[in-house]
Amino acid sequence: MKNLIYSAFILLLFGCGESTPTKQKIVVDGFAQGTTYSVIYISENGVNYQRAIDSTLIEVDNSLSTYQKKSLISKFNQSDSIGDIDQLFSDVFKISEDVYHSTNGDFDPTVAPIVNAWGFGFENLNSTDSSVIDSLIQFVDFTQIQVTDKSVLKNRKGIMLDFNAVAQGYTVDVIGALLEDRGIQNYLVEVGGELKAKGVNQNDTLWRIGIDRPLPNLEEREIEAIVNLDNKSLATSGNYRKFYEKDGMKFSHTINPKTGYPVEHNLLSVTVVTDQCGYADAYATAFMVMGLQGAKDFLSKHKELEALLIYSDEKGDLQSFITEGLNKYIELNPEKK
Repeated sequence: MKNLIYSAFILLLFGCGESTPTKQKIVVDGFAQGTTYSVIYISENGVNYQRAIDSTLIEVDNSLSTYQKKSLISKFNQSDSIGDIDQLFSDVFKISEDVYHSTNGDFDPTVAPIVNAWGFGFENLNSTDSSVIDSLIQFVDFTQIQVTDKSVLKNRKGIMLDFNAVAQGYTVDVIGALLEDRGIQNYLVEVGGELKAKGVNQNDTLWRIGIDRPLPNLEEREIEAIVNLDNKSLATSGNYRKFYEKDGMKFSHTINPKTGYPVEHNLLSVTVVTDQCGYADAYATAFMVMGLQGAKDFLSKHKELEALLIYSDEKGDLQSFITEGLNKYIELNPEKK
């Protein structure tokens, strides 16, 4: 999964109201998937579901983590096929397949060999000359993987999967479903900055989510916008702090799966809001590949997605593009007011 430094750029803004005997705020947090997680929910019985949440996180790792050598995805990457896949793997594959086709391949989890070559992946090969990239690009093709019944097979040896750009968002969805199965109707689930909100917080108001302003200095944090999340999921992807440096050059961590090279454009950060966090996560990554105009064009045709795009203009100043549906839920530059 993502390293801690690669987590999305979200600051959670929690209310400070007091809990009542019939309305208790429960906080469960910790480390998972190479990053942090936080689950906040309003409970009438005060039951702490940390054990169930941690068990779920372990199940996700055992299925989808490329850093777990015995996980299902690692077994697939090391062989031609695997059988008896679980529901977690099937769900994430379906999300990836949907977003792959809808974005015409701008989102492609088989970009794993290229990501590894650039030093961002689970093997960190760190070998990026053009001959290496040219030799690996043949293995980037999601259509070369087939799921039948409970099996996954690859039509071309050398194909690998990396669900890093969708798994954390999907994990948020899974934990949200766990809470709802236990009767929890008001919660905020966050894993590595990807999150889902349902209902209201302990103050009976919508959950407020702060989105970082793109700043190159890792020690600085400023809030670019606050989103009042109304029964939606949110995921952010950005290039301004995620880069690979070699011979004094900085390269974006977002790799274009069609070229095998890091993207070069002025889009610095993408926040996507939609129903399912797995889809928000995947589309945020795809938009970083598309660039500003490509993302705008896509969003104009897909009204089920809302987004905040932060980019650098010709003068180097930060500018924002907000989809129409998100306008009523977002407050820009709150620290300047």
